[in-house]
Amino acid sequence: MYCSLRTLALAFISLLSITNPTSVLAAEQSMADYHYVLHISDLDPSKQDLILNNAANLLEAYPPGQVDIEIVAYGPGLRLMFANNVNAQRLDSLAQSGVRFAACGNTLKGFTKQLGEEPKLNPVAKVVPGGIVRIGELVKQGYIYVKP
Repeated sequence: MYCSLRTLALAFISLLSITNPTSVLAAEQSMADYHYVLHISDLDPSKQDLILNNAANLLEAYPPGQVDIEIVAYGPGLRLMFANNVNAQRLDSLAQSGVRFAACGNTLKGFTKQLGEEPKLNPVAKVVPGGIVRIGELVKQGYIYVKP
């Protein structure tokens, strides 16, 4: 019975990929056994390093495909996702390993007002309406919440 349910689920995912490619991404991510949301709201470079180290350590701790990681940044921590951040290459590398990056849209609006122009984000960062809202959504979905 398990095999037939799994076959049916895979067929359904294939059907979704034809009609909605983003559904496949969500389905693949949900196949992981472990889901983590990592939170950064500090300007402190050591905390930014720590959050990136946490993500790298999680990727090393689990076999490929077994861990799903999203880093959410808001407040001063959003600077981690600025294109000119010293950690830009680390973000790119982690993104290539499947880590997702969510940038708080509310904080981005505040920075834009403060700086007079919208700061350029690292291309791997996806803007979400609110960082704290995104964390809440992921926790509700069963993600393990980590704030160093």
